[in-house]
Amino acid sequence: MRHPLILDLETQYTFREFSDPKKLAVSVVGIYDYADRQYKTYMRHELSQLFPLLEHASCIIGFNIVSFDLAVLQGHYPGHVSQFKTFDLLDDIKKRLGRRLALNDLVFATLGKRKSGHGLQAIELFKEGRLNELKKYCLDDVSLTKELYEYGITHKEIFYLHGMTKQKIPVDWKMPREENNGGGVSLTLPF
Repeated sequence: MRHPLILDLETQYTFREFSDPKKLAVSVVGIYDYADRQYKTYMRHELSQLFPLLEHASCIIGFNIVSFDLAVLQGHYPGHVSQFKTFDLLDDIKKRLGRRLALNDLVFATLGKRKSGHGLQAIELFKEGRLNELKKYCLDDVSLTKELYEYGITHKEIFYLHGMTKQKIPVDWKMPREENNGGGVSLTLPF
């Protein structure tokens, strides 16, 4: 069976250093795998273990994954990340509202939680060799993305703050179907 997974990654560099996302270099990738219901992390040197999971996922779900995470991952992946079936929460919200919102703002208004840091802090953690803290930060973002996504599936809405007023965003998110292995596996590695 093919199952969905939630993905988030952190980089070694910022857009101030490189404008091409492929050059930002992955420091860590965090996932929640619905197949075994576990959170996992992969450092840059472990990405070859991650790629088969991505190739066999029924859908890769995340926040800003199309424009950022997968664009960065393309710098490491020998195939084409565009072949992966994805669902990007930010893209869906942008279509509904006509503008982008930060994950932290959505999570706070919807779940009453906050991110444990921001991407620039993750780069500092990497540079300082604080890899366990880096992995925890990345998995915190994966967990918040998962909770927001599942809240949207269950309640058909999520929230953001406009000034001091809580605003509703109606959503029609669904859990991707689990699929038999036979159909549509994204095997883009050169064999």
